[in-house]
Amino acid sequence: MQPHLFVLPRERPKVVIKADLLPAVSVLSMVGLLGIPLGWLWSRLAPPQRVRVFPNNELIPLQMESWHRFDDLAVFVLLGLAGGVLVGAVLWLLRERRGPVVLFAAVGGSVLGGWLAVQMGTAFANGRYEVTAAPKVGDVIEQAPRLESMWVLLAQPVTLALVYALLAAWNGRDDLGRRLG
Repeated sequence: MQPHLFVLPRERPKVVIKADLLPAVSVLSMVGLLGIPLGWLWSRLAPPQRVRVFPNNELIPLQMESWHRFDDLAVFVLLGLAGGVLVGAVLWLLRERRGPVVLFAAVGGSVLGGWLAVQMGTAFANGRYEVTAAPKVGDVIEQAPRLESMWVLLAQPVTLALVYALLAAWNGRDDLGRRLG
């Protein structure tokens, strides 16, 4: 018997949308809710800015304390990058749900989670560094950390998409390994 010289190609797997919609909604909500602990962790790690009270309630940062504005952004971005790597890797482990539907849901959930982390993180930080009594002129108080740019919202979704895309490219199978046989 001679070996086959011509082999018919297998049918390429199609993207499954309908079966992945409910799991995608679950992924979107779970990834979005991860913003709450991310915001809490940021409120604990981000340094406050120490300011001196001047006449007319003018708050002027002490020397080199204004650098903490950058530190607040950097801590949030690093937490977002770590969250994106973690969520992307865990999402890839959901073997029977791999594909673009779940990826888009996770990216949307990451944007929602980042927004929630900003809102909750600043609320947690404001509660932690609350000024209870009116400060006098010359007092030094700690001002709660704050995020001055909303570009930090992109750290987690971009990292998640990059990790998921790298894992999909590394897989090299047409169906992304969805079949369990």
